[in-house]
Amino acid sequence: MLDKLGRPAHDLRISVTDRCNFRCVYCMPREVFGPDFPYVPRSDLLTLEEIARVAHVFVSLGVEKIRITGGEPLLRRNLEHLIEMLAATSVHDLALTTNGALLTREKALALKNAGLSRITVSLDALDDATFRALCDTDVPVARVLDAIECADAAGLRPVKIDAVIKRGANDREVVALARRFRGTGHIVRFIEYMDVGNSNQWRSEDVVPAREIVSMIAAEWAIEPMDANYFGEVAERWRYSDGAGEFGVISSVTQPFCGSCTRARLSSEGSLFTCLFAERGTDLRALIRTGASDDDLRAAITRVWHIREDRYSEMRSEETRAAKKVEMSHIGG
Repeated sequence: MLDKLGRPAHDLRISVTDRCNFRCVYCMPREVFGPDFPYVPRSDLLTLEEIARVAHVFVSLGVEKIRITGGEPLLRRNLEHLIEMLAATSVHDLALTTNGALLTREKALALKNAGLSRITVSLDALDDATFRALCDTDVPVARVLDAIECADAAGLRPVKIDAVIKRGANDREVVALARRFRGTGHIVRFIEYMDVGNSNQWRSEDVVPAREIVSMIAAEWAIEPMDANYFGEVAERWRYSDGAGEFGVISSVTQPFCGSCTRARLSSEGSLFTCLFAERGTDLRALIRTGASDDDLRAAITRVWHIREDRYSEMRSEETRAAKKVEMSHIGG
C-alpha cells in the first residue's frame, strides 16, 4: 500500500483518548485546554473492540508497528484488554507513549503481560522547576524516573525517553539528560520543538536545531552515527564511542523527513489522519457503525493512503502554518 510519493504504510499510531493529566506548554497549554474545553464525548470514542478491528485491517495492509498514544493513554480504562487484542493481530512491534505519571510497577507488568513490547516515556527535563514549568504539572521528576524503572523492570525495553527541546526553556537540560541515561540501556530522543496544532504559540527562534543538540553532546563524549533500524525511522541515531549506549535526534523542523514518512494516525473518535500537521481526517467510525465489512474498511483506508501526498514539514511556510491544524493531543505525537 503506497501513497503518491511511494511511501508505504508501516506505522499506525492510535490515540485512545484526547484527555491528559499534564498541560505541557507545547501541546496542551492550560489557557486553551482548561476546565471548559470540549473534549470528545465518551459515546463518540471508538470502543476498544472498534480500535482493535481497525488495527487488524491496517496490519492486513502491511502495517508492522502500532503505537498507543493520547492525550495520556493510561487514562483510558481497560487499556490492557486493548493491548491483548492488538497483540493478537501478530503486529511486529507494539509500543505505548506515556508521561509516566500513572505508570506503576503493577501497571507496567499488566501491560507487558497483555502483550506490549515497549514503552516511551516523555521527560523534558531533570530539574524539577524546569520540568514543572514546561509540563505545567505538580508531578515531580522523581515520579517519572520511577516510571522509567518500572517499565524496565517489567521487561518493556529498551525504554525510550522523549524530550522536546525549546530554546530558553530546557536547552540547558540536554547534556544532563544524556548523562543521566548513558549506560542504562535506555535511549533518549531529543525532539525539535514543532508547530503542531494551533495553541502552542510556536516561533522558529524557539527551535534548537538537532545539529546543535548533537554538538552539545559531542562536546562531552565521543559519538558516532548509526544506521536506521528501518525505512521511515524518525530518529537519527547516534552511539557513544565508549559503548555506553545511544541517543537520537528528531529534526522535523530543520531536516524534514517527509519523504520517508510511513505513519498513519487514528484519532480517539475514529478519524484517520495521514500527517501530524493535517487539517482534517477521514471518518472511519461512521463506516464501522453503519455496518461496513472489513473489506469495506480495507478499501476505504487504501483509497486514503493511495492519494496521500502530505509533506508539511518540507513545505513549512507562513501560509501552511496559518492553516488550522489538528491538535497533537487529538492524534498523538
